[in-house]
Amino acid sequence: MWTDVSSVASLDVLLTNLIKGNLLPSALIWITTRLAAASKIPPDCVNRLTEIRGFNDAQKEEYFKKRFTDENQAKDIIDHVKKSKSLFIMCHIPIQQIRRKYGGEYRPDVSRDKDTIISLGKLAFQELEKNNLIFYDTDLEACGIDVYTASVYSGMCTHIFKEETGIIIGSMYCFVHLSIQEFLAALYAHLFLDKNKKSVFGQDSTEQENKNENMIDLLKTAVDKALESDNGHLDLFLRFLLGLSLQSNRRLLQGLLTQQDCNDRNNKEVVQYIKQKLGENLSPERSINLFYCLNELNDQTLVKEIQNHLSKGSLSSGDLSPTQWSALAFVLSTSGEDLEEFELQKFKKSDECLIRLSAIIRTSKRAL
Repeated sequence: MWTDVSSVASLDVLLTNLIKGNLLPSALIWITTRLAAASKIPPDCVNRLTEIRGFNDAQKEEYFKKRFTDENQAKDIIDHVKKSKSLFIMCHIPIQQIRRKYGGEYRPDVSRDKDTIISLGKLAFQELEKNNLIFYDTDLEACGIDVYTASVYSGMCTHIFKEETGIIIGSMYCFVHLSIQEFLAALYAHLFLDKNKKSVFGQDSTEQENKNENMIDLLKTAVDKALESDNGHLDLFLRFLLGLSLQSNRRLLQGLLTQQDCNDRNNKEVVQYIKQKLGENLSPERSINLFYCLNELNDQTLVKEIQNHLSKGSLSSGDLSPTQWSALAFVLSTSGEDLEEFELQKFKKSDECLIRLSAIIRTSKRAL
């Protein structure tokens, strides 16, 4: 317990005692974080919980229509985005986007920015693995990024970083959005494997020093690492990592990758590994993320099975496995509809049902 406002204490001690009301008991604390991390705060310390969900499907279309005054152009963009389910899902985050237009068959040469991308990716991965979103001059320099000349790197860093000047500790840096850090970290993991034939997770391990690793090793290890995280800080990183493993996406990285060693057999093995993990005793959040991962790998078998049950109205007639409950939660959470009312009574009541559908109950306006 810490109650003396005039004494020096570490950040975690200050924050813990502010939340518990030991320090400045009349103060109201507003914490913004992802839901998985917020769930670690004791419920009796929470007065109000607000979930900022971003755009729903209708608002995504409305945004594009307002952003582009040409009605036909807006329609073309919406149709294009909808062709990729993963891209359409990501559009719920209204972050600033950089657009470039190329005529004819011209394709931008990413190879000239390879060193910069690797440096940024290394920073993104190392800090994400430590669950750090804020970094300092020394962190940038350790990854080969010169903070004074970063702007000459093809204009990338000026778009990647925002700088805040602290009163005591000086300059701090972060990526303009966490998803940018997660994507660059995933890209770096692929580039590291391509160059060193080793997983980025074991790069400092003497045990792995003489062992060559392949794509399957990397992806399986990443799945395990993401599931070990209590707050889900590697969830979106894992989705990006799996998406970049597809041959269709790796073709776009030909200027960065020297080998295209991913095939259907690799994908099938990773899909089976994820399905195996879904059968284990996972939290609802981790389970739902694994379904997003299967979606990245273009596997819809479990989801279609549940959708078939839903269409027949047969879900309440029997017990579902933990995997099927998670599939149901995923289907309901990605339906694109705002749940005014969720009829929990339609499903067979059990502790497993309540646990697996807790995310849906939280986001519906009324649960019966």
